[in-house]
Amino acid sequence: MNSITAGLGSLYDRCTRVLAHFDGVPALLLRLILGPVLIAAGWEKLSGENWFAGIQGAMPFPFHIVPVEISWFLASWTEFLGGIALLLGLGTRIIALPLAVVMFVAGYSVHLSNGWAAIAPSNPPALCTADRSDPEAGGWLERVIRCQSVNERTIEASERLRRAKGILRRHGNYAYLNGNGAIVKLNSGIEFSAIYFAMLLSLMAIGGGRYLSLDYFLARRHGRDRGRARGLPGETAFVKS
Repeated sequence: MNSITAGLGSLYDRCTRVLAHFDGVPALLLRLILGPVLIAAGWEKLSGENWFAGIQGAMPFPFHIVPVEISWFLASWTEFLGGIALLLGLGTRIIALPLAVVMFVAGYSVHLSNGWAAIAPSNPPALCTADRSDPEAGGWLERVIRCQSVNERTIEASERLRRAKGILRRHGNYAYLNGNGAIVKLNSGIEFSAIYFAMLLSLMAIGGGRYLSLDYFLARRHGRDRGRARGLPGETAFVKS
């Protein structure tokens, strides 16, 4: 038994050492997903009109008292330049913080009141619309699992979608209009903002990643320069990005 345990432990250690060389891949994937999204969002603001005045009252402290011109300027350039920095893996931990703040403010101000779902369910399960006192309505666990994206807003959205599809069936080429992806109703919930916020917090913790970010190579250069300054032979250890 001891030999089996030792063998499994040795195998685990070898796998861990091999996988350690790929620990920069998760950070790279997060950066590749977030970077283009943030660049596009920032560019849209930089080339568009300031609509923050319409939501300023819903913004959290201190942004509800900051002039909307300043908030717009900060959000636009933080998203645009921050997205570029994430793609390069440059200052990843530092830039992830203001970007997370932008995502939090956006989620709190614009999306939170709409519930979780970014897109309203097209056909919410019957148990999600049934009277909770109805014994046929399902248990609480089933409701939690199947109805997490269903609320009064999304139920109404699904009804509007049903009517819109009925009009298209009667008066349009529905097979064409509904092809290559079903027609849906936007709910504008907090889903995407929350996911992006969590991804940015992850990058704050893990950094830009080994081998695949500028942070990594800058850290290596800093380690070499620090080693030379101290008169140490070879390359000193460096902090992993």
